[in-house]
This record gives sequence, structure tokens and C-alpha cells, in this order.
Amino acid sequence: MTNTTNGTDQMPINNSTLTSFDNIIINANLATFSEQYGFDIYNDNQEKNTPYGQLENTAIGIKDGKIAWVGTHEQIKPHLTHYKSDQIKDVEGNWVTPGLIDCHTHIVYGGNRSNEFEARLQGASYQDIAAQGGGIVSTVSSTRAANEEELFAQSEKRLLALIKEGVTSIEIKSGYGLDLDTERKMLKVARALGDKHNIHVSTTYLAAHALPPEYKDCADEYIEQVCQWLPILHSEGLVDAVDGFCENIAFTAEQIKRVFEVARSLGLPVKLHSEQLSNIGASALVAEYQGLSSDHLEHLVEDDIKKMAASNTVAVLLPGAFYTLRDTKLPPIEELRKHQVPIAVSTDCNPGTSPLTSLLLAMNMGCTLFYLTTEEVLAGATVHAAQALGLANKGKIEVGYDADLALWDIARPADLAYQMGLNPIAGVMVQGKWRETV
Repeated sequence: MTNTTNGTDQMPINNSTLTSFDNIIINANLATFSEQYGFDIYNDNQEKNTPYGQLENTAIGIKDGKIAWVGTHEQIKPHLTHYKSDQIKDVEGNWVTPGLIDCHTHIVYGGNRSNEFEARLQGASYQDIAAQGGGIVSTVSSTRAANEEELFAQSEKRLLALIKEGVTSIEIKSGYGLDLDTERKMLKVARALGDKHNIHVSTTYLAAHALPPEYKDCADEYIEQVCQWLPILHSEGLVDAVDGFCENIAFTAEQIKRVFEVARSLGLPVKLHSEQLSNIGASALVAEYQGLSSDHLEHLVEDDIKKMAASNTVAVLLPGAFYTLRDTKLPPIEELRKHQVPIAVSTDCNPGTSPLTSLLLAMNMGCTLFYLTTEEVLAGATVHAAQALGLANKGKIEVGYDADLALWDIARPADLAYQMGLNPIAGVMVQGKWRETV
């Protein structure tokens, strides 16, 4: 038996391997976001760094839902006669990226808050709206009132918009229930959405999102309830991670720490809404607990960036909220780069401050509003977003990773962040299978 050498990963591949794939993609240009293929966003040496980890004129072999081989079209060409036509996808020079990952969303909710949008246009602030009974508490009322089927139907529309743009993994938070039954209902709907639409859903428990009306002026007592509900919902298989809103209009770092202690006892990873409106030590806290991510970060300071770097905590930037709230305080991008903190970008899809269901537009906003590079925002919606969710087998095109892929009719990867309103998706693969419709 003869061997060929895969020029991309330098691993010997024998002929039997090259004839045993379930599916093959040929004539592809790849943005792999894999260090193995030269992706190194912090390396300015162009001789050592390959932007996007890109490979041209490439083929991918897929087996059992995983990427089994990455090589050249010429290597696989002699073996194509072993495959049926429906096993081979000739993408004719188009670009393939990892499936996009939206790592911070609140897409499961009831009701509508366009009235608050109107109020902000007339000068009301986020804090003003919250003080008048609007904001998160308004959505809580609508979410509590919706039954599971109604909540699913409303949320499904938002999920489908993201799927149509190449999103193959998504985080969905609770946090609009603020009682045990409604938090459970939200998490169950999130799981059901993933099951129906064959998309990976990471569920995050966010009961420490706001103070419900029945606990007015009793934040410590409410946090005690949040801590009691968490083991119950975790035992029901509904919780993948734990989040909180640590802010001057929400909960203190000490209150969130109580929730994190329960999460730690259950072996659950943590993340946090941090430094959106002020700095009360949230990112330092999440770094102390080796958290997956710290999110928003407009008021983040360099000392806490150093702590995030030491704990390998991802900085999740949410330009949709920045845009909607007309914020002017930019996240400290240069300091995050300086300390090599991985940066993710997400929609923050929610009814009040980021009613955004386009991750492509979020990437454009990341470039335009936050001055990120196109490579940074694309990494932020793939490899770094996967890290922010603790998904070790997603976000890269590399042997052994899940075959979650997006096919794009574009001239170069930068087009995904450059274009606005045009969806260039040409195909989506999830766990090694092409979706019938996009």
C-alpha cells in the first residue's frame, strides 16, 4: 500500500483512509483559524503568521461527523472515483469557515420592548427605563405569562435568522424568569430549539440578572433563592454554565460570588456581564473563578485585563448593545491586545438593548465601532467564541474537530465583516451533514 503526504498537516495518509470518508469537500479555500495552519492573531511577523489560518485549493475529508483529513485537491483527486456523487461537494473556489458561534444571546423571551426604543430616542437612559419598571423586569412579566409553546414559537424566529447566516452553535441564557418555574421553562425551550434545528445550544443559568418585583429591596434574599434553584435545574440537565449581571443597577460582586460558589460546587463553569456601565470588580471576580468569559467590558481596566489573561478568560464584546444604547465609552481594545486576551464578538440578542439577530452585522459593528480587524471579528465568531463557551471541539477547521462548517460565496474572508445586509451563505454543514435548506 502506498502512502501520500498531506501537505497541510504533514501527516502520512494511506490510500484506504482517502477512500473511507463519509463526505468530501473539494476545490475549497479555507479560513481555518487553526494555529496548525499559521493562525496567530497576536503575531505581527507575516512570515510566521498566516491571516485567518487560510489554505487555498484545499479538500476536507469528513468521517463520523468529524474533520478527518485536510489536504490538497490534487491529493484526493485520484480517489474521487470511490465516492458517490452525493458524497462530494465541489465548492468551486468558494470559502469555507468553521460554523459561526454566537456566544452570548438572550433569544428566549416573551413580549416586545420597542416602546423602550422609542423612549430612548426621546432621551430616556437605560437607568431611567429600569427605574420606571421597564427594562429586564418588563420582559420578565411577558416571559412569565407565555406558556412553553408560545415562548418556543416567539424565540424560534430569532434562532432561524441566526441559523440562516451560518450559525451552528449558540449560547442561550435564562434570566427573564427570575423564579424557578420560568427559569426552567426558558432553559427547556432553549434545549428544544437545539433539538429541533440540529444546532448546538449551550444553556446558561442567568437568574442573577435582575431583581424581580416580589423581592424589591431584598437583593440578598433573592440571591439566596438563585443559589437554591441552581442545583435543582442542574440536576434536571438544563444548565451548562452560570452567569450573572454584576453592575451598579444589578448585583454586587459579593452577591455574585455567592452564586459562583454554588456553581463551583456543581462543577459548572461561570461567566459574567461585566463593566458595561461601571467597574465594581466584576472581571476580577470572574477571573478569580477561572471563568469562561467576561462580557461587555466598556469600563474594564488594565489591572483586571491582566487577571483575565492569567485565567485565560475570553473578552466577549457586544457591539449591538453599544450601538443601541449610543454608548461612547469604548472597550479597551489595545490593552486587551497587549495582554493577548482572546476577543469574541456576539450579538447579545435581547429585547431591550440589542435586538440584533445578525452575527454578520455584529462583526461589521465590531470593526466599525470598536476598530477591530476583520481577522479579529471572524476569530471572535469562531475559535474565540468556542473558547468562551468551553467548546473544545468547535471553532476551527482542523483534524479531530466537529465538522460544523459554513460555505460562503465571497472573494475573501474579510467580505463577511465588510458587507452589510447581504447574506453570502452558500451552504451549512452540521456534524458532517449538509443542511437541506439554508
